Amino acid sequence: MPPPPAKLEALPEVGGDVELEPQVTIIRKESETIEEARVNGKLMWIKVTPRHGKAYYLIPRGDDFAGYVRREIGESGLRVPMWVLLEF
Repeated sequence: MPPPPAKLEALPEVGGDVELEPQVTIIRKESETIEEARVNGKLMWIKVTPRHGKAYYLIPRGDDFAGYVRREIGESGLRVPMWVLLEF
């Protein structure tokens, strides 16, 4: 007969602030998965993972949320300007 298990002790609680932990909402669509992270109700970032292609982040621009800055995963931060020269 095996010996009885040792008495388990509860782990001490970590002193982290629950309000500072991001709340992540995952929305699954047919063509993509969207993850929204909020801290204290404020949108911090959106991660978009298309069914085909590379995932990217949308980060709110400033506190007024007038738009989003797109960041590719693994991007160095250097963005090459792209203009439409000719259209047919």
